Amino acid sequence: MTPETPVHPDERDRTRDRRGVRLALGGVVLLFVGLYLAGHFLIGDRLPVGTRVEGISIGAMTPEDATATLDERLGERAADPITLVSNKQTFEILAEEAGLSYDAAETVENAGGGSTWNPWQMLQVVIGNQSVEAVVATDADALRRAVAKIATAVDKPAVEPQITFAGTEPVVREPRSGTAVDTAATEQLITERYLGNRGATMVPVSDVDPKVGDGALKATLRDFARPAVSGPVDIAVGNDMLTLAVADFTPALTVSVEGGELVPTVDAEKLDKPLNRAVAESGGLGDEARDATVRLAQGRPVVVPAQAGVDISTDDVAEGLLPALTKSGADRAVDIDPQRVAPDVTTKDARQLGITEKVSTFTTRFPYAEYRNINQGRAAELINGTVLAPGDTFSFNGTVGERTKANGFTVGTIIADGVFREELGGGVSQVATTTYNAAFFAGLEDIEHNPHSFYIDRYPVGREATVAWPDVDLQVGNDTEYGVLIEAKVTPSTPSSEGVMTVSMWSTKTWTIEAGVSDRSNSRAPGLIYDASDRCVPQTGVAGFDVTVYRTFLRGGEQVRRESIPASYAAADTVLCQEDPNTEGQGGGTR
Repeated sequence: MTPETPVHPDERDRTRDRRGVRLALGGVVLLFVGLYLAGHFLIGDRLPVGTRVEGISIGAMTPEDATATLDERLGERAADPITLVSNKQTFEILAEEAGLSYDAAETVENAGGGSTWNPWQMLQVVIGNQSVEAVVATDADALRRAVAKIATAVDKPAVEPQITFAGTEPVVREPRSGTAVDTAATEQLITERYLGNRGATMVPVSDVDPKVGDGALKATLRDFARPAVSGPVDIAVGNDMLTLAVADFTPALTVSVEGGELVPTVDAEKLDKPLNRAVAESGGLGDEARDATVRLAQGRPVVVPAQAGVDISTDDVAEGLLPALTKSGADRAVDIDPQRVAPDVTTKDARQLGITEKVSTFTTRFPYAEYRNINQGRAAELINGTVLAPGDTFSFNGTVGERTKANGFTVGTIIADGVFREELGGGVSQVATTTYNAAFFAGLEDIEHNPHSFYIDRYPVGREATVAWPDVDLQVGNDTEYGVLIEAKVTPSTPSSEGVMTVSMWSTKTWTIEAGVSDRSNSRAPGLIYDASDRCVPQTGVAGFDVTVYRTFLRGGEQVRRESIPASYAAADTVLCQEDPNTEGQGGGTR
């Protein structure tokens, strides 16, 4: 047995002290761990006590409570419009229209919400103080569109200088700066104010300067505009000389900004009238172009040859005018080469029409009335000499025009609403009827014709035509392979003799036409009208009926085709120009 070694008393004390320290340290560690675990479970998922989002306090809240608080408070702000102002205009932008939205949950997460074991973060819950921006999502396209609407109302483009001319004086438009919305700054401002301060604020704008300033304008006035109006300009056309006064060319002259510079231009179209006037005042520049045509001479059709003309180009004048305007004296001149103008219808074209013989003629007669002589004579004058090429259409209204005093017509009797009335152009339907029959027997195409509302016995039954400006027309088409020349003439009536209306068609004979007519059917008796108005024209009643006209096309004695043309005539009432004796004192016009 080994004897024990004696332990020194001091050594025993030191051992005891070390054991006590370890026990104390273990206690501290256990205390810290306890506190740490308690802190984690009590505050480890809360936000720092001083946390604010866009001025809204969510400190020491759980993430769930903080998210709910932000949804409520930010939602109220997001629903209000963002107000911007510019001068006297106010713009209210809704967040939805601008493509703006917030994310409360992500904002809370960014603020430190959520469970943590980080002791520093747990300490921040107790002592932390932070301001956090809300997480905002932006639809860039929607925001751009919202700002564009504001720009449309606010933007004012810069005014560029311009020089126009009134008579012989330049008229100056001074340059002025404009304004334009600063798009990027406005987008940023809307985004910043989405959840922040909602008071009205100014739309960010910037000045827009004109491309050309006062200096260039003054130089252009000095070097171009004032010299331009210093005197007339001569236009030399071959051996002829025209003169354009200052007031002739200034309406066509403008100085405006192009490509960052003031550039003078001449509108050639606005030179047409003054050039034509100058040509007329100079006695002309030679003959105008004249189309070939066919005329009757000594009772036979002859070709009138085409004639080339001489003209000047307004484009050439406009081009040469600008450099001449800055010169003086004899140098203020433009040299122009005259242009030869070819006719639209050549002599060869006219000969190829094949107008060689009379292929139809038709005559109607009319009782004496001076208005008939005037109106029928004028209509015949306007129709006479009309040439239809193959495929052309003759329109009575298009050729004769509106029946007015200025056009050579006078007041006469017409049929309106089944009764006679006094109107301008009365009697021209006789010309239309005669023309229709001449076209009928020439074999021309019947495009449009309208019989009178009731039958007039001096016309062939079913084969007559009425016209009225502008809607009731007579139209026939040249569907043959030859041209057609229309000859129309009137022998005036006298108190002792009837007038004669004759229309002939000249061409190369294509058809032999035979006409026929059916028996009358569906007879209708006339009524009686009393009319005490000052426009009344008395008339004797005529029975109405239906009839069909036949047109047979023959070639070489053989029938090629046959047309049926129906006509329906209303009964023409008897008209007495007096009060109705049965209702005397109550007004006329009863039936």
